[in-house]
Amino acid sequence: MHQLGPSGLSGLCRVTDHLYLSNGKAANDSSQVTRYNITCIVTATETRSSCSPSPGVEFLHIPVSDSPVSPLMEHFDEVADQIQRTAECGGRTLVHCNAGVSRSPALCMAYLMKHRGVTLMEAHRWVKTCRPMVRPNSGFWKQLIMYEMKLQGCNSVRIVSSSMGEIPDIYEEEARNMMPL
Repeated sequence: MHQLGPSGLSGLCRVTDHLYLSNGKAANDSSQVTRYNITCIVTATETRSSCSPSPGVEFLHIPVSDSPVSPLMEHFDEVADQIQRTAECGGRTLVHCNAGVSRSPALCMAYLMKHRGVTLMEAHRWVKTCRPMVRPNSGFWKQLIMYEMKLQGCNSVRIVSSSMGEIPDIYEEEARNMMPL
């Protein structure tokens, strides 16, 4: 298996100069938060974590579970605008959920679409490049697709039916390669 570099699975993954993505364990590691000069932490978890953020670190809690029916889209603008404001003030935002696989990457993708003007497909490729295990659930994909339509008036990703259920078309090849048991 190839090495993921120093950030690997457990560290903070740099999405942009001002945006980082991680799991809960890394976000609760104050030495990493300090090392990367994080000034704002966005936590997308059901319950507010017991960790107390470092002094001078802004904290935004997005209370959603990693379920396809969770209304993550309600928070896309709020989180994207918070990341942008923090960047404009010279700060850095860390977005995380428990595993750093579904909720927080989806929020990062929404930011990239809104404030970097990229398509959903480009946003997914961008986030997946720095954190390869990224895989938002199907409900979050549907919400990201709606958000892309709202922002850009067209879609770069669509939901298709597969042997694994409804999936974004960018996973079609992978689904075809997986034989049902």
